[in-house]
Amino acid sequence: QVQLVESGGGSVQAGGSLRLSCAASGSILRLNSMGWYRQAPGKQRELVAVITRGGTTNYKDSVKGRFTISGDNAKNTVYLQMNSLKPEDTAVYVCKAEFTSAWGTMSGSWGQGTQVTVSS
Repeated sequence: QVQLVESGGGSVQAGGSLRLSCAASGSILRLNSMGWYRQAPGKQRELVAVITRGGTTNYKDSVKGRFTISGDNAKNTVYLQMNSLKPEDTAVYVCKAEFTSAWGTMSGSWGQGTQVTVSS
């Protein structure tokens, strides 16, 4: 069983910054990718950013230039640096990991989510 633990959410004013962290633990042989999704009230869950083990990244268009995703393979941890936050960034941010388990199977896991609130 794999567990993802997120941290770093909170409330900030527009223009402020937050740094989210997500650490994976459990029966993981190799992390293949980790990413952040978000879901705002009344909206569908959407991909914010993802990073592969090799360092390839992909971002939602509206966060490009403001958010940066990075990872630490040795720590099985992914980070999301969020700058120039806007009220429309308000959402529950959820971490997702895709990994090869200790017994060789491909699996995925989701975190519980962390609230990000941006006030005007």
